[in-house]
Parts: sequence; C-alpha cells; structure tokens
Amino acid sequence: MTGLGVVSPVGNDVPEFWASLKAGKSGIGPITAVKADDMAARIAGEVKDFDPGKRMDAKEAKKMDRFSQFAVYAGLEALADAGLSKEGLDSERTGVCLGTGQGGSSSIEEGVARLYERGPGRVPPLTAIKALANLGAANLAIYLNATGPSQCLVTACAAGTDAIGTAYRWIADDHADLVFAGGSEASISRLGIASFSMIQALSTRNDEPEKASRPFDKDRDGFVMAEGAGVLVLEEYEAAKARGARIYCEIAGFANTCDAHHLTAPDPEGKGVARAMLLAIKDAGMKPEDIDYISAHGTSTPMNDPIETKALKHAFGPHAAKLKISSIKSMIGHCMGAAGALESVATVKAIQEGYIPPTINLDNPDPECDLDYVPNKGISMPVRAAVKNSMGFGGQNAVVVFKRI
Repeated sequence: MTGLGVVSPVGNDVPEFWASLKAGKSGIGPITAVKADDMAARIAGEVKDFDPGKRMDAKEAKKMDRFSQFAVYAGLEALADAGLSKEGLDSERTGVCLGTGQGGSSSIEEGVARLYERGPGRVPPLTAIKALANLGAANLAIYLNATGPSQCLVTACAAGTDAIGTAYRWIADDHADLVFAGGSEASISRLGIASFSMIQALSTRNDEPEKASRPFDKDRDGFVMAEGAGVLVLEEYEAAKARGARIYCEIAGFANTCDAHHLTAPDPEGKGVARAMLLAIKDAGMKPEDIDYISAHGTSTPMNDPIETKALKHAFGPHAAKLKISSIKSMIGHCMGAAGALESVATVKAIQEGYIPPTINLDNPDPECDLDYVPNKGISMPVRAAVKNSMGFGGQNAVVVFKRI
C-alpha cells in the first residue's frame, strides 16, 4: 500500500481526514444539497467545500456525476501520495478497481424528473454517461491513462472493500503491477434519503446531527447517509521497493462470502461475515490471535451492531475480548459503496501511526455489544495487523486483512 486519497465529510485530503478522526470530530449535519424539510431523516454526512477544479479540469468535471468527480479527485491525491505521476505509470500494467452502491444516482434522479416534467426531449444529454456505475472507475482510468484491467464492483455497502480485495488478487495473479482501488458514492438525493427512510434504516435524530450516528450504543436508531470516496494505491512489493516507494503496510489477505439469507437483514448469528473473517485471516497465513484491531462495519442500526458482535466472537473466540474495535461511521456516517474504502484508508493510517480512532457517541453501551469499541477517545498502541469488515444488502460480506511490514 503506497498511496492514499480521500474525499469525506470530515476532510477532502488524507491529512485533514485523519486528523479529524483522531480528534473524534463529527461531519454529520443538516442536509443542504437537496430539499429535505419534508423528509423523516433530514441529516447526512455531506462533503463540504468540494472544488473538483483543484485537481482536475473544471470543464471535464462538469461532464461527470458527483460520484465520478469524487473518484478522480481522491485517485489523483493517491497518485501524488504514492510519489507517482501519470507519465511515470506503466500504462498496460496499471489497473483501476472501484466500488459503488448506486453510481450516478443524482443524475438518474434529475433525468427522470426532467422526463416526466418536461418530456423526453428535455432529458439532460449527458444523463447516460453520468449515471453509469462504472464511470467512476472509467473516468479515473482515463485521467491516469491506465489501460490495464478496469472494473466497477456493485456489491452494496461491501463494494469498496470488495474492490480493494479484487485489486489485491489482480496483483497476486500477475494481471497488474499497480492498481488504484477503493470506492466512491454520492447518494444524498431526495430519492436516496426517502427510499432508505421508507425501510426505517436511517436515523431520525434530526435535532442532534452530530450525535445521530452511534454504533454499538443502546440508543442508536439507524445509520446516517453519507458521501465521499477513498482510493488506495496497491503495488507489487518488489516493484515498490525497487522504486524506493514509501510503503504504508501490506494487504495480506482477502475473502468475501454471501449470507444468502435476506435482502436487507444479515444472518442473525453473523455466520457469513464470521466465515469471511476466518477465510481472510487464513488467506493471510495468520491466526486470529495475530489481529490487534478491527475496523468494524458498525452502521449504528439496531440489527447490524449486535450481529457483527456475534460474528466477532465466533471468529475470534476468547481473543475477541482483547481486540480493539471501532467504527468511523460514528464520525462520517455511512458512505455506502465507498464506506469500506474510506474505512480502509483509516485502517492503514492506524497501522502506520499506531493509533486506533474512536467510536464516538458510545455513551450507553448496548448489553448485546459487549466488546471493546474504543468509546469516544482514541488509543495509541502498536497495530501488528488489522481486519476491515464490510457487510452489504443482499448478504454481501467482504473482509481485508492489513499487516504492518
């Protein structure tokens, strides 16, 4: 892992993002991007002060949906952070693998509104190329002239983690030497908020937005919709060494599974994600006891948090009580298909700096969530290896193991 880039509700570059997480800063606030005063949930983790023109051509950015702008912006930060330039890349050995949950959802919503309000001749002409889910990856590949494998994974809230794991396998299988991997999401739209509200998935703690996302807390009432992107540069180890790259850590293992249980509810005992954790740790050639930190999926929904706790106990046995576990969704909200990517950036920084970010708003622990979730204040400690969990609608589970070199 040689480069990192982010767009987030708590900062649009990695230094600001990481400093905000260490400080326990919330990026949740009232929705300003769309009309929300008639919504049940009126809060979100919005990206603030975002100017795509700082890193890309402003005219080209206007041809992209917001989720594509995020992807390119974060990807270009990761490129620079890795000490690379577009001209220095081996085009045919460079790939892009990004996840998303909904792709260009705002462009789709705008196109549908124009269709029914003003007729088919008034649909915005760029709707199709803004809306497609693969356009985040495609736009980044075009910017980088990356002509190796390019793929978009749409596995709901596991997509960003699946993309990182897929990139790891591309390199291991010699399909590429360097891959830009992660996820991007910009789903704060009227349809997005309304549809998740209708299934009672979102927090309605509208009067206290900064306290609304509270994973593992007894008083949690749902997740907070958020947006952003995380892009990580994965590089073949010997190639990275040969060019003198700064190496953050190693991706040691990956696994994904499906609960095959329910469209929205995880397996009640967390068997699917527990199996994914065990398979990823085995893939890394490690034992559960080698893991120090879990970057939890930790959505702040009544159903997810106790099930993830059960899964951790099943996968780690007695060692679960010794783990440090935290959910940065408490600070940035749930970035859907980008969540695993942003959380992976934070996990990499945790290993690099030896610091576990907190789970904020954990004031009244749920008795069913009785592990160490690093409540409200981060912890300095060496991290030998960490597991990043992601779980998505449809029973998608994805787990990556990161290891200190």
